[in-house]
Amino acid sequence: KKGVVLIGLLVIFSALTSLNTTIFSGARSNYALGKDFSLFATLGKWNERKSAPLNSLLIQGVIAVLLIIFGAFSRSGFESMVDFTAPVFWFFFLCMGIGLIVLRVKMPDVPRPFKVPLFPVTPLLFVVFCGYLLYSSLSYTGKGALLGAALLIIGLIFYLLFKNKIVARKD
Repeated sequence: KKGVVLIGLLVIFSALTSLNTTIFSGARSNYALGKDFSLFATLGKWNERKSAPLNSLLIQGVIAVLLIIFGAFSRSGFESMVDFTAPVFWFFFLCMGIGLIVLRVKMPDVPRPFKVPLFPVTPLLFVVFCGYLLYSSLSYTGKGALLGAALLIIGLIFYLLFKNKIVARKD
């Protein structure tokens, strides 16, 4: 009985720390997007009093609430959310891993504050696992992944339509 309680507590702790990390990293990513691209400037505002990217956190919260509402009207809400988002999640992680390798090979002399341990083994393993998890999530979710793919395509269309208005920050 104690083992069941301990495992349950470990799962709760793990889920909460993962959620906390996701909230903060998502908001910081949106903040960086707002700092880098003028079209999303509202996301790039830092709230000094709260020491946080408040606009990014609020927009992220609104999106999360909309996903919850959407999921509430689905027969299996949480499972649907995983179906819609997991393939997109693994796709972006795969792109990040490939991007890291490409940039390290194409620009080896650029100073970097962080060195990836055991490069290129670590990122190659990361890319392989992300590729497998992307394939696995696509084969498991089937049609559910189409919504996530549709959102990616809408984002791409949005980018192509407004790319001339999206001015990158010059640093």
